[in-house]
Amino acid sequence: SFVDTSNQVIYKCFQKCLSDQTSVDIPSVISSAKTLNIDNFFDDKSEFEYLRSLSLYPIHRENVVGFAVKLKKLQIGRDIQRTSKQIYEDVSAINGEESVDHILSLAESPVFELCSLQNQNDNNRPEQIGSDICDYVDHLKENPVDIIGVSSGMKRYDLAIGGGFRRKCVDLIAARPKVGKSVFADNVAIHVAKSGTPVLMLDTEMSKEDHQNRMLAHISDIPINDVSTGQFTNRKSDCERVELAAKSIEAIPYDYISIAGRPFEQTISLMKRWIIQRVGYDENGRINDCLIIYDYLKLMTADSITSNVQEYQALGFQITSLHNFCVEYDCPCLSFVQLNRDGITKESTDVVSGSDRLIWLCTSFSIFKNKSDDEIAEDSVENGNKKLVPIVARHGAGLDDGDYINVSMMGEVAKLKELSTRNELKRNKNTSDRDSGLLESVDEEIEID
Repeated sequence: SFVDTSNQVIYKCFQKCLSDQTSVDIPSVISSAKTLNIDNFFDDKSEFEYLRSLSLYPIHRENVVGFAVKLKKLQIGRDIQRTSKQIYEDVSAINGEESVDHILSLAESPVFELCSLQNQNDNNRPEQIGSDICDYVDHLKENPVDIIGVSSGMKRYDLAIGGGFRRKCVDLIAARPKVGKSVFADNVAIHVAKSGTPVLMLDTEMSKEDHQNRMLAHISDIPINDVSTGQFTNRKSDCERVELAAKSIEAIPYDYISIAGRPFEQTISLMKRWIIQRVGYDENGRINDCLIIYDYLKLMTADSITSNVQEYQALGFQITSLHNFCVEYDCPCLSFVQLNRDGITKESTDVVSGSDRLIWLCTSFSIFKNKSDDEIAEDSVENGNKKLVPIVARHGAGLDDGDYINVSMMGEVAKLKELSTRNELKRNKNTSDRDSGLLESVDEEIEID
Protein backbone atom coordinates (compact mmCIF):
# COMPACT_ATOMS: atom_id res chain seq x y z
CA SER A 1 0.00 0.00 0.00
CA PHE A 2 1.18 3.54 -0.73
CA VAL A 3 0.08 4.53 2.77
CA ASP A 4 3.20 2.72 4.00
CA THR A 5 6.19 5.08 4.35
CA SER A 6 8.67 2.54 2.95
CA ASN A 7 6.63 2.12 -0.22
CA GLN A 8 6.32 5.89 -0.63
CA VAL A 9 10.09 6.40 -0.41
CA ILE A 10 10.86 3.52 -2.77
CA TYR A 11 8.27 4.79 -5.24
CA LYS A 12 9.91 8.24 -5.22
CA CYS A 13 13.28 6.64 -5.91
CA PHE A 14 11.84 4.51 -8.72
CA GLN A 15 10.22 7.60 -10.21
CA LYS A 16 13.55 9.43 -10.17
CA CYS A 17 15.36 6.45 -11.72
CA LEU A 18 12.89 6.11 -14.58
CA SER A 19 13.09 9.82 -15.36
CA ASP A 20 16.81 9.38 -16.11
CA GLN A 21 17.02 5.81 -17.44
CA THR A 22 14.90 2.90 -18.64
CA SER A 23 15.81 0.26 -16.03
CA VAL A 24 15.93 0.08 -12.23
CA ASP A 25 18.30 -1.82 -9.93
CA ILE A 26 19.37 -1.49 -6.29
CA PRO A 27 22.44 0.73 -6.97
CA SER A 28 20.34 3.12 -9.08
CA VAL A 29 17.69 3.30 -6.34
CA ILE A 30 20.35 4.16 -3.72
CA SER A 31 21.80 6.76 -6.11
CA SER A 32 18.37 8.31 -6.61
CA ALA A 33 17.86 8.40 -2.84
CA LYS A 34 21.07 10.42 -2.51
CA THR A 35 19.89 12.84 -5.20
CA LEU A 36 16.61 13.26 -3.32
CA ASN A 37 18.48 13.70 0.01
CA ILE A 38 16.84 10.65 1.56
CA ASP A 39 19.78 8.21 1.30
CA ASN A 40 19.91 7.86 5.08
CA PHE A 41 16.56 6.06 4.84
CA PHE A 42 18.34 2.93 3.57
CA ASP A 43 20.90 3.06 6.36
CA ASP A 44 18.27 1.17 8.29
CA LYS A 45 19.09 -2.49 7.63
CA SER A 46 15.42 -3.53 7.64
CA GLU A 47 14.59 -0.97 4.93
CA PHE A 48 17.50 -2.10 2.78
CA GLU A 49 16.48 -5.74 3.17
CA TYR A 50 12.91 -4.82 2.21
CA LEU A 51 14.20 -3.14 -0.95
CA ARG A 52 16.34 -6.20 -1.70
CA SER A 53 13.37 -8.54 -1.21
CA LEU A 54 11.37 -6.50 -3.72
CA SER A 55 14.13 -6.90 -6.30
CA LEU A 56 14.04 -10.69 -5.83
CA TYR A 57 10.25 -10.95 -5.92
CA PRO A 58 9.06 -12.98 -8.97
CA ILE A 59 7.01 -10.88 -11.40
CA HIS A 60 4.82 -12.34 -14.14
CA ARG A 61 4.47 -10.04 -17.13
CA GLU A 62 0.80 -10.90 -17.64
CA ASN A 63 -0.01 -9.55 -14.15
CA VAL A 64 1.67 -6.18 -14.61
CA VAL A 65 -1.17 -4.52 -16.51
CA GLY A 66 -3.74 -5.70 -13.98
CA PHE A 67 -1.76 -4.26 -11.06
CA ALA A 68 -1.15 -1.02 -12.98
CA VAL A 69 -4.89 -0.63 -13.55
CA LYS A 70 -5.58 -1.25 -9.87
CA LEU A 71 -2.99 1.34 -8.84
CA LYS A 72 -4.50 3.86 -11.25
CA LYS A 73 -7.94 3.30 -9.73
CA LEU A 74 -6.54 3.78 -6.23
CA GLN A 75 -4.86 6.99 -7.39
CA ILE A 76 -8.17 8.27 -8.78
CA GLY A 77 -9.82 7.43 -5.47
CA ARG A 78 -7.21 9.41 -3.54
CA ASP A 79 -7.57 12.34 -5.93
CA ILE A 80 -11.34 12.33 -5.39
CA GLN A 81 -10.78 12.23 -1.65
CA ARG A 82 -8.49 15.28 -1.76
CA THR A 83 -10.86 17.09 -4.13
CA SER A 84 -13.84 16.42 -1.86
CA LYS A 85 -11.93 17.82 1.10
CA GLN A 86 -11.09 20.98 -0.84
CA ILE A 87 -14.73 21.38 -1.95
CA TYR A 88 -15.87 21.03 1.68
CA GLU A 89 -13.46 23.75 2.79
CA ASP A 90 -14.45 26.11 -0.05
CA VAL A 91 -18.19 25.66 0.47
CA SER A 92 -17.80 26.11 4.24
CA ALA A 93 -16.35 29.57 3.58
CA ILE A 94 -19.37 31.01 1.72
CA ASN A 95 -21.39 33.73 3.44
CA GLY A 96 -24.59 33.79 1.36
CA GLU A 97 -23.63 36.82 -0.70
CA GLU A 98 -22.33 34.71 -3.58
CA SER A 99 -24.34 33.92 -6.71
CA VAL A 100 -25.86 30.47 -7.20
CA ASP A 101 -23.59 29.90 -10.21
CA HIS A 102 -20.54 30.70 -8.10
CA ILE A 103 -21.59 28.32 -5.34
CA LEU A 104 -22.25 25.51 -7.83
CA SER A 105 -18.90 26.16 -9.50
CA LEU A 106 -17.15 25.51 -6.18
CA ALA A 107 -18.26 21.89 -6.49
CA GLU A 108 -18.42 21.52 -10.26
CA SER A 109 -15.10 23.04 -11.34
CA PRO A 110 -12.81 20.80 -9.25
CA VAL A 111 -14.76 17.68 -10.25
CA PHE A 112 -14.76 18.62 -13.95
CA GLU A 113 -11.04 19.36 -13.77
CA LEU A 114 -10.37 16.03 -12.10
CA CYS A 115 -12.39 14.16 -14.75
CA SER A 116 -10.69 15.96 -17.63
CA LEU A 117 -7.25 15.14 -16.22
CA GLN A 118 -8.02 11.44 -16.66
CA ASN A 119 -8.13 12.01 -20.44
CA GLN A 120 -4.88 13.94 -20.63
CA ASN A 121 -1.48 12.43 -21.20
CA ASP A 122 0.87 13.57 -18.46
CA ASN A 123 3.94 12.73 -20.52
CA ASN A 124 5.24 16.15 -21.55
CA ARG A 125 8.44 14.89 -23.11
CA PRO A 126 8.80 14.81 -26.92
CA GLU A 127 8.23 11.36 -28.39
CA GLN A 128 9.65 9.77 -31.50
CA ILE A 129 6.67 9.95 -33.85
CA GLY A 130 7.10 6.41 -35.12
CA SER A 131 7.62 4.82 -31.71
CA ASP A 132 4.23 3.09 -31.59
CA ILE A 133 3.07 3.44 -35.17
CA CYS A 134 3.10 -0.32 -35.84
CA ASP A 135 0.77 -0.86 -32.89
CA TYR A 136 -1.43 1.93 -34.25
CA VAL A 137 -1.60 0.26 -37.67
CA ASP A 138 -2.50 -3.05 -35.99
CA HIS A 139 -5.27 -1.25 -34.09
CA LEU A 140 -6.63 0.17 -37.35
CA LYS A 141 -6.52 -3.27 -38.99
CA GLU A 142 -8.39 -4.84 -36.09
CA ASN A 143 -10.98 -2.04 -35.76
CA PRO A 144 -12.03 -0.88 -39.25
CA VAL A 145 -14.79 1.76 -39.38
CA ASP A 146 -16.78 3.36 -42.17
CA ILE A 147 -16.25 6.89 -40.85
CA ILE A 148 -13.81 8.31 -38.32
CA GLY A 149 -16.21 10.78 -36.68
CA VAL A 150 -19.91 11.06 -35.91
CA SER A 151 -21.88 10.97 -39.17
CA SER A 152 -24.17 13.87 -40.03
CA GLY A 153 -26.37 11.58 -42.10
CA MET A 154 -25.15 13.27 -45.30
CA LYS A 155 -22.43 11.20 -46.96
CA ARG A 156 -21.10 13.88 -49.31
CA TYR A 157 -20.86 16.44 -46.53
CA ASP A 158 -19.18 13.92 -44.20
CA LEU A 159 -16.59 13.14 -46.87
CA ALA A 160 -15.96 16.80 -47.69
CA ILE A 161 -15.19 17.75 -44.06
CA GLY A 162 -12.98 14.73 -43.42
CA GLY A 163 -15.15 11.94 -42.04
CA GLY A 164 -18.02 13.47 -40.09
CA PHE A 165 -17.78 15.37 -36.82
CA ARG A 166 -14.46 14.50 -35.20
CA ARG A 167 -13.53 14.58 -31.54
CA LYS A 168 -11.76 17.73 -30.33
CA CYS A 169 -13.21 19.64 -33.29
CA VAL A 170 -15.72 22.43 -33.92
CA ASP A 171 -17.42 22.35 -37.33
CA LEU A 172 -19.10 25.60 -38.37
CA ILE A 173 -22.05 26.08 -40.70
CA ALA A 174 -22.99 29.65 -41.60
CA ALA A 175 -26.33 30.81 -43.00
CA ARG A 176 -28.48 33.88 -43.38
CA PRO A 177 -31.50 34.24 -41.05
CA LYS A 178 -34.53 32.03 -41.79
CA VAL A 179 -32.68 29.84 -44.30
CA GLY A 180 -33.04 26.66 -42.25
CA LYS A 181 -30.21 26.43 -39.71
CA SER A 182 -32.49 24.95 -37.05
CA VAL A 183 -34.00 22.45 -39.50
CA PHE A 184 -30.47 21.43 -40.44
CA ALA A 185 -29.55 21.09 -36.76
CA ASP A 186 -32.59 18.94 -35.92
CA ASN A 187 -32.02 16.69 -38.93
CA VAL A 188 -28.44 16.02 -37.86
CA ALA A 189 -29.50 15.55 -34.22
CA ILE A 190 -32.21 13.03 -35.08
CA HIS A 191 -29.87 11.00 -37.29
CA VAL A 192 -27.13 10.91 -34.65
CA ALA A 193 -29.44 10.20 -31.70
CA LYS A 194 -31.18 7.36 -33.59
CA SER A 195 -27.82 5.57 -33.68
CA GLY A 196 -27.71 5.69 -29.88
CA THR A 197 -25.17 8.52 -29.65
CA PRO A 198 -26.16 11.22 -27.10
CA VAL A 199 -26.87 14.67 -28.56
CA LEU A 200 -27.11 18.00 -26.74
CA MET A 201 -28.95 20.85 -28.48
CA LEU A 202 -27.98 24.28 -27.17
CA ASP A 203 -30.54 26.68 -28.64
CA THR A 204 -30.54 30.46 -28.42
CA GLU A 205 -33.96 31.07 -30.00
CA MET A 206 -36.30 28.11 -30.42
CA SER A 207 -38.32 26.63 -27.56
CA LYS A 208 -38.54 22.97 -26.64
CA GLU A 209 -42.07 22.84 -28.12
CA ASP A 210 -40.78 24.24 -31.43
CA HIS A 211 -38.24 21.43 -31.64
CA GLN A 212 -40.83 18.84 -30.64
CA ASN A 213 -43.23 20.00 -33.37
CA ARG A 214 -40.51 19.87 -36.01
CA MET A 215 -39.24 16.47 -34.92
CA LEU A 216 -42.76 15.00 -34.87
CA ALA A 217 -43.35 16.39 -38.35
CA HIS A 218 -39.97 15.13 -39.57
CA ILE A 219 -40.55 11.55 -38.44
CA SER A 220 -44.29 11.27 -39.15
CA ASP A 221 -44.34 13.27 -42.42
CA ILE A 222 -47.30 15.22 -41.05
CA PRO A 223 -47.03 19.01 -41.68
CA ILE A 224 -45.69 21.08 -38.78
CA ASN A 225 -48.82 23.22 -38.74
CA ASP A 226 -51.07 20.16 -38.36
CA VAL A 227 -48.87 18.84 -35.56
CA SER A 228 -48.63 22.11 -33.62
CA THR A 229 -52.38 22.84 -33.89
CA GLY A 230 -53.52 19.29 -33.16
CA GLN A 231 -55.26 19.02 -36.54
CA PHE A 232 -53.57 15.65 -37.09
CA THR A 233 -56.30 14.15 -34.87
CA ASN A 234 -58.82 14.65 -37.71
CA ARG A 235 -57.44 11.55 -39.44
CA LYS A 236 -56.86 8.31 -37.60
CA SER A 237 -53.85 7.36 -39.74
CA ASP A 238 -52.18 10.73 -39.11
CA CYS A 239 -52.82 10.42 -35.40
CA GLU A 240 -51.21 6.98 -35.31
CA ARG A 241 -48.16 8.25 -37.19
CA VAL A 242 -47.68 11.16 -34.80
CA GLU A 243 -48.04 8.85 -31.79
CA LEU A 244 -45.43 6.47 -33.23
CA ALA A 245 -43.14 9.43 -33.91
CA ALA A 246 -43.55 10.56 -30.29
CA LYS A 247 -42.52 7.12 -29.01
CA SER A 248 -39.55 7.13 -31.35
CA ILE A 249 -38.38 10.53 -30.08
CA GLU A 250 -38.93 9.48 -26.48
CA ALA A 251 -36.52 6.58 -26.93
CA ILE A 252 -33.54 8.49 -28.38
CA PRO A 253 -30.80 10.23 -26.33
CA TYR A 254 -31.52 13.76 -27.56
CA ASP A 255 -31.30 16.51 -24.90
CA TYR A 256 -32.32 20.15 -25.32
CA ILE A 257 -31.72 23.29 -23.30
CA SER A 258 -32.44 26.93 -24.05
CA ILE A 259 -29.39 29.13 -23.52
CA ALA A 260 -31.12 32.36 -24.50
CA GLY A 261 -29.77 35.16 -22.33
CA ARG A 262 -27.26 32.96 -20.53
CA PRO A 263 -23.63 34.10 -20.20
CA PHE A 264 -21.31 32.02 -22.35
CA GLU A 265 -19.37 30.82 -19.30
CA GLN A 266 -22.59 29.37 -17.88
CA THR A 267 -23.22 27.57 -21.17
CA ILE A 268 -19.77 25.96 -20.93
CA SER A 269 -20.66 24.76 -17.41
CA LEU A 270 -23.91 23.26 -18.74
CA MET A 271 -21.95 21.37 -21.38
CA LYS A 272 -19.54 20.02 -18.76
CA ARG A 273 -22.43 18.90 -16.57
CA TRP A 274 -24.10 17.14 -19.50
CA ILE A 275 -20.88 15.32 -20.40
CA ILE A 276 -20.53 13.98 -16.85
CA GLN A 277 -24.19 13.12 -16.26
CA ARG A 278 -25.43 11.92 -19.65
CA VAL A 279 -22.42 10.82 -21.70
CA GLY A 280 -19.92 9.39 -19.25
CA TYR A 281 -16.64 7.59 -19.81
CA ASP A 282 -15.70 4.23 -21.27
CA GLU A 283 -13.61 1.58 -19.49
CA ASN A 284 -10.42 3.36 -20.57
CA GLY A 285 -11.47 6.70 -19.08
CA ARG A 286 -12.33 8.24 -22.44
CA ILE A 287 -15.50 10.24 -23.07
CA ASN A 288 -18.11 8.13 -24.88
CA ASP A 289 -19.26 9.16 -28.36
CA CYS A 290 -21.53 12.20 -28.33
CA LEU A 291 -22.34 15.38 -30.27
CA ILE A 292 -22.97 18.93 -29.06
CA ILE A 293 -24.95 21.20 -31.39
CA TYR A 294 -24.74 24.95 -30.74
CA ASP A 295 -27.50 26.88 -32.52
CA TYR A 296 -26.07 29.47 -32.78
CA LEU A 297 -22.96 31.46 -31.75
CA LYS A 298 -23.94 35.04 -30.94
CA LEU A 299 -23.75 37.59 -28.15
CA MET A 300 -26.52 37.26 -25.57
CA THR A 301 -26.27 40.73 -24.06
CA ALA A 302 -24.87 44.13 -24.95
CA ASP A 303 -22.61 43.84 -21.90
CA SER A 304 -20.17 41.83 -23.99
CA ILE A 305 -19.58 44.84 -26.25
CA THR A 306 -17.55 47.69 -24.77
CA SER A 307 -15.37 50.48 -26.05
CA ASN A 308 -12.43 48.07 -25.85
CA VAL A 309 -14.09 44.86 -27.07
CA GLN A 310 -16.08 44.85 -30.30
CA GLU A 311 -18.71 42.27 -31.26
CA TYR A 312 -16.47 40.34 -33.62
CA GLN A 313 -13.81 40.10 -30.90
CA ALA A 314 -16.32 38.82 -28.33
CA LEU A 315 -17.45 36.16 -30.81
CA GLY A 316 -13.81 35.24 -31.27
CA PHE A 317 -13.49 34.67 -27.53
CA GLN A 318 -16.55 32.39 -27.67
CA ILE A 319 -15.16 30.15 -30.40
CA THR A 320 -11.86 30.01 -28.48
CA SER A 321 -13.63 28.78 -25.34
CA LEU A 322 -15.75 26.35 -27.35
CA HIS A 323 -12.72 24.95 -29.15
CA ASN A 324 -10.77 24.59 -25.89
CA PHE A 325 -13.72 22.78 -24.32
CA CYS A 326 -13.91 20.26 -27.19
CA VAL A 327 -10.17 19.61 -26.97
CA GLU A 328 -10.25 19.22 -23.18
CA TYR A 329 -13.29 16.93 -23.13
CA ASP A 330 -12.46 15.06 -26.35
CA CYS A 331 -15.86 15.65 -27.97
CA PRO A 332 -17.17 17.03 -31.29
CA CYS A 333 -19.32 20.14 -31.74
CA LEU A 334 -21.43 21.35 -34.65
CA SER A 335 -22.02 25.08 -34.36
CA PHE A 336 -23.95 27.53 -36.48
CA VAL A 337 -23.16 31.20 -37.13
CA GLN A 338 -24.86 34.04 -38.99
CA LEU A 339 -23.80 35.14 -42.46
CA ASN A 340 -23.66 38.87 -43.10
CA ARG A 341 -25.41 40.35 -46.14
CA ASP A 342 -22.48 39.57 -48.43
CA GLY A 343 -23.27 35.92 -47.79
CA ILE A 344 -26.28 36.19 -50.09
CA THR A 345 -24.01 36.33 -53.13
CA LYS A 346 -20.46 35.56 -52.00
CA GLU A 347 -19.22 32.13 -50.95
CA SER A 348 -16.02 32.62 -48.99
CA THR A 349 -14.82 32.84 -45.40
CA ASP A 350 -15.10 36.66 -45.27
CA VAL A 351 -18.91 36.61 -45.25
CA VAL A 352 -19.28 35.26 -41.72
CA SER A 353 -20.44 37.65 -39.02
CA GLY A 354 -17.55 37.45 -36.57
CA SER A 355 -13.80 37.50 -36.47
CA ASP A 356 -11.16 35.57 -38.36
CA ARG A 357 -10.76 33.54 -35.17
CA LEU A 358 -14.03 31.75 -36.02
CA ILE A 359 -12.36 30.42 -39.16
CA TRP A 360 -8.97 29.78 -37.58
CA LEU A 361 -10.27 27.58 -34.78
CA CYS A 362 -12.99 25.65 -36.59
CA THR A 363 -12.18 22.34 -38.24
CA SER A 364 -14.46 22.99 -41.19
CA PHE A 365 -16.46 25.97 -42.40
CA SER A 366 -19.47 25.55 -44.69
CA ILE A 367 -22.19 27.84 -46.02
CA PHE A 368 -25.83 26.76 -46.15
CA LYS A 369 -27.96 28.98 -48.37
CA ASN A 370 -30.86 29.24 -50.79
CA LYS A 371 -30.12 28.47 -54.42
CA SER A 372 -30.61 31.29 -56.89
CA ASP A 373 -33.23 31.07 -59.64
CA ASP A 374 -30.45 30.54 -62.19
CA GLU A 375 -28.96 27.68 -60.16
CA ILE A 376 -32.35 26.01 -59.79
CA ALA A 377 -32.92 26.34 -63.53
CA GLU A 378 -29.46 24.97 -64.35
CA ASP A 379 -29.63 22.05 -61.89
CA SER A 380 -33.38 21.46 -62.46
CA VAL A 381 -36.05 21.75 -59.77
CA GLU A 382 -35.82 18.13 -58.63
CA ASN A 383 -32.21 18.69 -57.55
CA GLY A 384 -33.03 20.79 -54.54
CA ASN A 385 -33.76 24.32 -53.42
CA LYS A 386 -30.78 24.75 -51.06
CA LYS A 387 -27.06 24.27 -51.36
CA LEU A 388 -24.36 23.35 -48.86
CA VAL A 389 -20.93 24.72 -49.71
CA PRO A 390 -17.94 23.37 -47.72
CA ILE A 391 -15.48 26.27 -47.99
CA VAL A 392 -12.55 25.08 -45.87
CA ALA A 393 -11.83 21.77 -44.14
CA ARG A 394 -8.79 20.86 -42.07
CA HIS A 395 -9.18 17.11 -42.51
CA GLY A 396 -11.32 16.71 -45.62
CA ALA A 397 -10.78 17.50 -49.26
CA GLY A 398 -13.71 19.91 -49.41
CA LEU A 399 -15.20 20.50 -52.85
CA ASP A 400 -13.83 21.98 -56.07
CA ASP A 401 -14.28 25.70 -56.69
CA GLY A 402 -17.80 26.39 -57.89
CA ASP A 403 -19.06 23.02 -56.67
CA TYR A 404 -21.69 22.54 -53.98
CA ILE A 405 -23.91 19.87 -52.46
CA ASN A 406 -27.52 20.07 -53.59
CA VAL A 407 -29.98 19.88 -50.71
CA SER A 408 -33.74 19.55 -50.85
CA MET A 409 -35.47 21.15 -47.89
CA MET A 410 -39.10 20.24 -47.30
CA GLY A 411 -39.91 22.97 -44.80
CA GLU A 412 -43.48 21.79 -44.27
CA VAL A 413 -42.20 18.66 -42.52
CA ALA A 414 -38.80 20.02 -41.39
CA LYS A 415 -36.86 17.53 -43.47
CA LEU A 416 -33.59 17.80 -45.40
CA LYS A 417 -32.34 15.45 -48.08
CA GLU A 418 -28.80 15.47 -49.43
CA LEU A 419 -28.64 15.14 -53.22
CA SER A 420 -25.84 15.03 -55.80
CA THR A 421 -23.17 17.69 -56.03
CA ARG A 422 -23.24 20.19 -58.86
CA ASN A 423 -20.22 18.56 -60.53
CA GLU A 424 -21.85 15.13 -60.27
CA LEU A 425 -24.89 16.49 -62.10
CA LYS A 426 -22.66 17.93 -64.82
CA ARG A 427 -20.78 14.65 -65.24
CA ASN A 428 -24.02 12.70 -65.40
CA LYS A 429 -25.39 15.14 -67.98
CA ASN A 430 -22.24 14.89 -70.11
CA THR A 431 -22.38 11.09 -69.94
CA SER A 432 -26.05 11.15 -70.90
CA ASP A 433 -25.38 13.50 -73.81
CA ARG A 434 -22.48 11.35 -74.99
CA ASP A 435 -24.59 8.20 -74.83
CA SER A 436 -27.34 9.90 -76.84
CA GLY A 437 -24.87 11.05 -79.48
CA LEU A 438 -25.40 14.76 -78.83
CA LEU A 439 -21.75 15.48 -78.15
CA GLU A 440 -20.60 13.59 -81.24
CA SER A 441 -23.00 15.54 -83.44
CA VAL A 442 -21.68 18.81 -82.04
CA ASP A 443 -18.08 17.76 -82.70
CA GLU A 444 -18.94 16.92 -86.29
CA GLU A 445 -20.20 20.46 -86.88
CA ILE A 446 -16.89 22.02 -85.78
CA GLU A 447 -14.44 22.44 -88.62
CA ILE A 448 -10.76 22.86 -87.80
CA ASP A 449 -8.76 24.89 -90.33
